[in-house]
Amino acid sequence: MQRTIPPFFIAVICVLLAMVTIQSGASVAKQLFPLIGPEGTTALRLGFSAAILCLVFRPWRAFPPVGQRMPIIIYGLSLGGMNILFYYAIERIPLGIGVALEFTGPLAVALLSSRKKRDLFWVACAIAGIILLLPDMKGEDSLDPVGVILALAAGACWAFYILFGKKTGNQGSGGMTVAMGMSVAAIVLVPYGGVSQGTALLSWEVLPLGLLVAIMSSALPYTLEMVALRNMPAQGFSIMMSLEPAIAALAGFMILGEFLSVWQWLAILLVITASVGSSMSSDSEDQKSQKNS
Repeated sequence: MQRTIPPFFIAVICVLLAMVTIQSGASVAKQLFPLIGPEGTTALRLGFSAAILCLVFRPWRAFPPVGQRMPIIIYGLSLGGMNILFYYAIERIPLGIGVALEFTGPLAVALLSSRKKRDLFWVACAIAGIILLLPDMKGEDSLDPVGVILALAAGACWAFYILFGKKTGNQGSGGMTVAMGMSVAAIVLVPYGGVSQGTALLSWEVLPLGLLVAIMSSALPYTLEMVALRNMPAQGFSIMMSLEPAIAALAGFMILGEFLSVWQWLAILLVITASVGSSMSSDSEDQKSQKNS
C-alpha cells in the first residue's frame, strides 16, 4: 500500500525550507557587499525579484485606479526600505542579530494590536532581548551602534509593510500585491543602486549571484510559504516563522563564519520567545472574535 505524505508535514518542510533559503540568500547577499555594496545588492535583488514576480503573477491585470494607488506605493516603499536598511545593517553586525532586531517590527504590530495584560510579558521578553545586545556595544565583541539602529529601522519598515499590505489585500491576490509592491521598490532603488555602483552591477561575476539572491530571498521562499499556508493553521505558521532569527544566526555561522556570544544567543532566544507568545496570543484573539461575530 502506498503511503501519502500528510499535508501538515509537507507544510512544515516548506516553512523550514523557506526560512533556510531566505537566510542563505541573505548570506550570499552579504558576500556581494565588497563587490557592489548594499546598494548594488539591493538593486539586483529587487530588480530580478520584480521581474520574476511580474512574469508569474502579471499584476497589471489588477492594477488599482489612480485614487487607490497610495497604499500600494507606501507598501512598496516600505518593502524597499526594509530591504536596503537590513542590508546596510548586516554590513555592520552579524546576520542573526540583524534578523532578531528586525523582528521587533512585526512583533510590535502584533503586540500593539492586543489588549491582553499577559502580553506585557512578551513585550518584556522582546525588550530584554534588545537590552541584552546593548552592553555588547562597548565590549570586546562590540556591536556597531549604527548597525543596530539600521536593523531597528528595517523592523519599522517591516511594520509598515505589514500594515499597508493588509490595506492592499482587496486590490488583488497576494501574489499580485507583492509583485506590485516589489515593482515600486525596484523603480526607486534600482536606479539608486545603479548610480551608486555604476557598471559594476553589469559584471558577469556579479549578475548570476544577484539572480541567485533574488530567487533565494524572494521568489522561492514566497512560493514555499504559499504552499505552507494552504496546509497548516496560521498560528502554526507564525510560530514556525518565529524561529527565523535562530536560523539566520546558524546561516551566518555556517556560511559567513559569524560567531555569537552566549549573551547574544540568549537575546535571540528572548526575541523568539516573544514572537512565539504573541503569535499564540493573536491566534486566540482571532478565534474569540470569530465566535462572537
